[in-house]
Formats: sequence, structure tokens, C-alpha cells
Amino acid sequence: QVQLVESGGGLVQPGGSLRLSCTASGFTFSDHGMAWFRQAPGKEREFVAVITWSGSNTNYGPSVKGRFTISRDNAKNTVYLQMNSLKPEDTAVYYCNSDNNWGQGTQVTVSS
Repeated sequence: QVQLVESGGGLVQPGGSLRLSCTASGFTFSDHGMAWFRQAPGKEREFVAVITWSGSNTNYGPSVKGRFTISRDNAKNTVYLQMNSLKPEDTAVYYCNSDNNWGQGTQVTVSS
């Protein structure tokens, strides 16, 4: 079955960086676009970034554009989210997504 496993979350100070990873199994990873979403307490799930199957095209939500970078390694069945210049409002659970499949999420907390 399809599995998406996120890792790399944690506590970071404002202005810091984190890199999230999502390792996929159970489907042909290189055939599928991949995305990141996030959900903060009391808020709806929000689109963060998406990358095409080849990695040649990406798109970002307006609140993260210019600070976050999505990338993928098809040889490792892994998609990444590099997060720089983190702000307290980036605090959320971050989810990996492919089609209708979701990971369990990884918590990112930005706080001093």
C-alpha cells in the first residue's frame, strides 16, 4: 500500500532553517507529482508547495514563496522541503501528499 513518511520537523528559532523529508513507497514515485501542505492549530490545511514528477516545475503558496524550496530525488523516492527564514507563523504540522495519499505529518515549531 501507499506510504508517505515525513521526517525532519522540530523546534527552531525565528530566522532559522529546517529541511523536511518525505519518503514514499507502494507506488511508482517518479510518475507522480508531490506536494507539501501544512495545518496550524485551529486553521484549515494550507497548500505549501508542489513539484512535478520530473522536478522541472514547482509552485508555492504565497506565504512561503521565496523562503521555501521543494525538491525531489527520484532515485531515493524522497521529496524535500527546505525552509529558510522561518517565522512563528510557519508553525504547523507539515504533511506530504501525492494524489489522495497523505503522510502522518511532522511538527514544525518556530519559537524563541
